[in-house]
Amino acid sequence: MGERKLKVVLDTNVLISAVGWSGPPEKCLDLSMNGVIINFITRPIIEELMVVIDYPKFKFEENEKEQFLEVLLANSVLVEPMENINIIKEYPDDNKFLECAVEACADHIISGDAHLLKLQQFRGIEILSPKEFLTKSPPSL
Repeated sequence: MGERKLKVVLDTNVLISAVGWSGPPEKCLDLSMNGVIINFITRPIIEELMVVIDYPKFKFEENEKEQFLEVLLANSVLVEPMENINIIKEYPDDNKFLECAVEACADHIISGDAHLLKLQQFRGIEILSPKEFLTKSPPSL
């Protein structure tokens, strides 16, 4: 039996960055798409992603958006959080990533968000930037 795969939650800004630009977020998404790590997602995360991906500044084509969401959902595990978490007071929207990670018993939240990153960890779940994740626990393709 092989090593246990790391369970992660990729936050919205990491996912959007992964689609639009190359770099650490894209590498994290690739690891997930290739089954090296397991990404967990919730309906509220998907809803936020669908709103953000439509922002005019990103200039994503309709087919790019559809294809990305299709591939992401096919390569992510959907969970339904049972617990309501309200730790991040200044930006309550970010609590959905903690809820997802707790429900999934995730190892890491991979985020570029200052509100999440400043927590560093939550209930033993490490919160890392894409670059820190790739440096600290580098699963290889």
